Amino acid sequence: MRILIVGAGDVGFQLGRRLSRDQHDITLVEANPAKVRRAAEQLDALVIEGSGDSYQVLLQAGLRNADVVAAVTDSDNTNLLVCRLAKANGVEVTIARARNPDFTKPEYPLTLADLGADHIIHPEREAGMAILRLLQESSATHVIDLENGRIEVLGLILEADSPLIGPTLTELGERYNYPPVQIVAIERNHETIIPKGTDRLLSGDLLFAVCAPEYAREFFGLAGKRKKPRMDNIMLMGGGMIAQFLAQELAGVANIKIIESDLARAERLSEQLAHALVIHGDGTDLELLQSEDLDQMDAFVAVTGDDENNIIATLLAHQNQVPRPVALVNRVAYLPILPKIGLNAVISKQMLTVNAVQQFIQHRQVAAIASLPGIEGQMIEFIARARSRIVQRPLRDVKFPHGAVVGAVLRSGILIIPDGDTMIQPGDRTVVFALPSAMNELDRLFA
Repeated sequence: MRILIVGAGDVGFQLGRRLSRDQHDITLVEANPAKVRRAAEQLDALVIEGSGDSYQVLLQAGLRNADVVAAVTDSDNTNLLVCRLAKANGVEVTIARARNPDFTKPEYPLTLADLGADHIIHPEREAGMAILRLLQESSATHVIDLENGRIEVLGLILEADSPLIGPTLTELGERYNYPPVQIVAIERNHETIIPKGTDRLLSGDLLFAVCAPEYAREFFGLAGKRKKPRMDNIMLMGGGMIAQFLAQELAGVANIKIIESDLARAERLSEQLAHALVIHGDGTDLELLQSEDLDQMDAFVAVTGDDENNIIATLLAHQNQVPRPVALVNRVAYLPILPKIGLNAVISKQMLTVNAVQQFIQHRQVAAIASLPGIEGQMIEFIARARSRIVQRPLRDVKFPHGAVVGAVLRSGILIIPDGDTMIQPGDRTVVFALPSAMNELDRLFA
């Protein structure tokens, strides 16, 4: 597939890396010379230096021959202009990254067709929704909903006293009567492991499990965790779009405090969010945080535009025994190291946006894609087709790629935790955890 990506920042760069690995024909357009050099040196893609809102540059990049155009610059106007130009040149699929939430509101006078975009992705809303899931599942390091909440992917760290430590995974299944949960990946000593039935869990393991939502609380209990039923007191650092979204969604559910360093923005927030207490100050100032009862908070969420400040403030909350510290971290290079310094609940707008764009590009075959910060692989929800090589055979007879495991099957709305006898049927939605080395073979199995 010929894919034109406009913008080679963190989102465009990571998207180009993902899609070129899947053997698509990738062209990148970027105006910043430093980003052009990085993309040209590290990606298997044609990289063109120039402005994304220049029609001549887009034509030079092969606009008229593209199957998909993804406009992911930092400018909403540029991204929508690119999509309109792409549609005018017959491009089948156009995707725009946009920060302005008005574009997809029902009362907005222009339709997606008017804007030229088949899909609009709002990074701040994606991040806000991911943070809400983490707050709702307070024992988890990661929470990903698939199929409108009918399947959950949960991440958690095992403590030394966890009842799951000791027996093999097969023995655990027998002990608990084969519950609706499947452990699909373990991060141990900086290595991602796809476990087998003979493997045992160890203290400190960061494990990921596919789980029926109604079983999540019981699974946390089996793992030695206790899920707090609600979050009563939440402190937000930063008063941008994500904080506003969270404050509105949590209105009437929790007591909200917002720490905002910009005085004018703090004053606007206090007028707009009558149910929240807005404080003007530095969220990395421990004295300020303690004076505002940091130790009484059930959650601390740092969502400023400064990664370093978010990390520092969240570490302060962690050291002050806040049960649920969450950090927004946009620099992708930071993500693998944060669990090693004690930050296990981390959200990346960039990776959420890349996941959403990749899903739209592969929408005919893939229902959902999700990356797990600190973990090498991805959760992918494939849709099995009648002529797919994986269907109508027991999974034990399928030559499944090394580096991948089937975590769950959703058939007619019913969740199935598969075993060797399970047969994938046409139309099944199959949740797979896979390392990068297994992606191409999975595409062939489900194609």
